Amino acid sequence: MSVRREFDQWAERGRDREIAGRHWNTAKHVLARMPIEAGDRVLDLGTGSGYAARTLGSLGADLAVGIDGSPAMARNARSYTDDDRIGFVVGVFDHLPFADDSFDHCFSMEAFYYAGDPHRTLAELRRVLRSGGTFHCAVDYYEENVYAHDWQENIDVEMTLWSAAEYRDAFRDAGFSVATQDNVPDREIEIPPAEEFPIDGYDNREEMIERYRELGTLVTVGVVP
Repeated sequence: MSVRREFDQWAERGRDREIAGRHWNTAKHVLARMPIEAGDRVLDLGTGSGYAARTLGSLGADLAVGIDGSPAMARNARSYTDDDRIGFVVGVFDHLPFADDSFDHCFSMEAFYYAGDPHRTLAELRRVLRSGGTFHCAVDYYEENVYAHDWQENIDVEMTLWSAAEYRDAFRDAGFSVATQDNVPDREIEIPPAEEFPIDGYDNREEMIERYRELGTLVTVGVVP
């Protein structure tokens, strides 16, 4: 199944806001790190419900554009705001419909691994970002997070499972300098007491603690030289 068809179905069932709610626990911390200044133009790669684009607008960006492969996702996102500084477009990650040096920064949460050609996507981001621009890439689906490995079984779209080192290498191969890479824990999700396990696919409480409090979201920050 194509990315477009898969996520159109999700949007039509109202899953866009459900997904955003799950991502917000760590996404908000990554967004707060971004060096947004007045007049900046920012891109939200894999915008979904558009929550990140709206947040970037509230942080002072002059223009925030969310791009998604799903017309239904982009349509829903547009309906959630009337701010004319925030826009949404439909497009594929490895052929971004923007001119060179169009944006100052890019954010992506739980979307990059859906790229048909992740190396091409990084090259495209390198092209559309200005010198000094940053790409803040946040993913929960990565090699070290063994608790996410079965996600591929639940979706028909092919996903890219990279390790932290592979992310760094791919960023550098595309022409980015890697400024930082770390894990942002989810400290808000409730972890039940030990006597309630097994629960939600976790055999014991220690596994759930590792998943949310230690592994969390992998964040790689690339900078355009």
